[in-house]
Amino acid sequence: MRSLTSRKKHCVRDAGLAGLHGRLVLDRPVFLSETDRSVKCCAMLRRRVGIHEAHTTVESDAQERILSSAYELFSRRAIRDVGVDEIIESAGVAKATLYRHFPSKDDLVVAFLERREQLWTREFVEVEARRRASTPDEQLLAIFDVFDEWFRRDDFEACSFINVLLEMGTAHPAGKASVRHLENIRSVVRALAEEAGLRDLDSFARSWHILMKGSIVSAAEGDIEAAQRAKAMARLLIEQHR
Repeated sequence: MRSLTSRKKHCVRDAGLAGLHGRLVLDRPVFLSETDRSVKCCAMLRRRVGIHEAHTTVESDAQERILSSAYELFSRRAIRDVGVDEIIESAGVAKATLYRHFPSKDDLVVAFLERREQLWTREFVEVEARRRASTPDEQLLAIFDVFDEWFRRDDFEACSFINVLLEMGTAHPAGKASVRHLENIRSVVRALAEEAGLRDLDSFARSWHILMKGSIVSAAEGDIEAAQRAKAMARLLIEQHR
């Protein structure tokens, strides 16, 4: 039996003859070195990873379009007033794509509420209140300055957590999620109150939240001074909890 080295030499010779005669020798195996095999495997792996990444990107883009469309619709209208078909049309996706990412409309509503907390509670109310003042007391009061500007905007849409809770009720998954998100607003207030050295933090946060929610409802009625009225009462509340 010829050695492996001898067989490799024949393969090389046959490949050379194939180039000379313009035809491919098919009856002899072509051996790849370890390096060649590694290069080939890496190339195949890169192609597969590239295909997977492209698919993942497309799916992620579709999910974001669905959630962004739902956010715009749910934040301005009642949940039951927005149909799945309208969301699909707005997002430019197929119905199967929507249900692949969100198995039910309820799941999409819950995802909308999570996005709302990130954009409104955290990045708008909390960040802006902390940015506008240097002490915890003033940061608490700055919440109503943020509200005052919000109430005067043409795109003022009130509180989605309150709206969904009242529409769907506490037994519904979206209603339960709304209760959690409202509690998270109070946690922001409690944190600032603790930094300010106030006492009876839970009672303070609940009372403060009543002022926040009440001013939002009043603004929805048309009272654009609601935030400043609430701010005046908020000063008294801080003094009561020192």
